[in-house]
Amino acid sequence: MLIAVVLTNFWRSLSANTGLAKFRGIKTVAIATTIAIYVQLALGATIRHQHKDLSILDFPTANGAWIPDTSSTALAKVNAWRDARGLSDVDAFQIWLQMTHRFVAVIIGGLVIIFCARVLKEVHEIATLRRLSILWAILFFVQFILGAWTIWSNKAADVATTHVAVGAIMLSFGVSVWAITWRLTNPR
Repeated sequence: MLIAVVLTNFWRSLSANTGLAKFRGIKTVAIATTIAIYVQLALGATIRHQHKDLSILDFPTANGAWIPDTSSTALAKVNAWRDARGLSDVDAFQIWLQMTHRFVAVIIGGLVIIFCARVLKEVHEIATLRRLSILWAILFFVQFILGAWTIWSNKAADVATTHVAVGAIMLSFGVSVWAITWRLTNPR
């Protein structure tokens, strides 16, 4: 997507002399969001490739609690329940890995919403950036629903694959909006 953006007339028409201060703050949010999405993709890949079953099978709670109990007693109880259903055993690391994935998703959601709100409020003259920010926010909500559905469906292949694909698209949006804001704040 970045290559497509850079090769457009829109890219060539961007100039670095339109209110630099407002773009610096927006650029910082774009960079932070993009980095958070990259970290989230790495967490998701680790979850996917570490074991065959999800370590937490409910959402929005985690093993029936908002903050899961990973004591040895609680893990023994959870693993007994999982063994009775033919699921693989889990350890505290796997549970906290999945919880970290959830926490980072909330952070990304906040950052995307902040980015979109700032762009809509402060950047009236660049319609492409406004549209990308709105689409990025929509993609986040779709991604959040797909993440929940991945858990509710016990990692159904089609749902999980779509979740991964939308995550990659979100990353491409992040790189693109960062590049646009970089272009606006750096002289030619």
